[in-house]
Amino acid sequence: MNPAPHTPPASLFENVPAPVDDGACAHLAGLAVPEIALVSTDGQPIELARLRGRTVVFAYPRTAEAGAVVADAWKQTPGAFGCTAESCSFRDRHAGLRELGVAQLFGLSTQTTAYQREVAQRLQLTYPLLSDAGLEMTRALRLPTFEFNGEILLNRFTLVLDDGRITAVLYPVFPPTDAPGQVARWLEKGT
Repeated sequence: MNPAPHTPPASLFENVPAPVDDGACAHLAGLAVPEIALVSTDGQPIELARLRGRTVVFAYPRTAEAGAVVADAWKQTPGAFGCTAESCSFRDRHAGLRELGVAQLFGLSTQTTAYQREVAQRLQLTYPLLSDAGLEMTRALRLPTFEFNGEILLNRFTLVLDDGRITAVLYPVFPPTDAPGQVARWLEKGT
């Protein structure tokens, strides 16, 4: 087995525009997650509403195919670039988040499960990715999205759930490599 890829440095995002808090996640804190099953990369249907304990779900627009050249238009779309780096950051800090009380960790995108499986294997992720390719959860919770090249993609944000209810929303997330750090800082405050 090849060694896991390393998390890219935050300097990768020096010339990338940061997203702004446009209020698109303001309605989420306190909501119960709807009982919708999302297919995971480990083959199991996951109903976030039924999970007990603390769950972290980080949403990201899309990961690139292996070896793909990232278009300048993607890099210049605030909040778009950095999904692979964010996924690797969560992988590298997964054990530390467990120590802070996170029982379950998931990535969430609108990409298909088949596409996500390749990414999970290539990046050697230690947690499953969830697919909302049908946009069921996205529509039910009115999750923030944007359109790029005809695809509806999730904005980058992180949800902290406790027993199926949204306890915290971290938004915007920048740089993407600091997403697990944002979660850790929130958890360390004892909330």
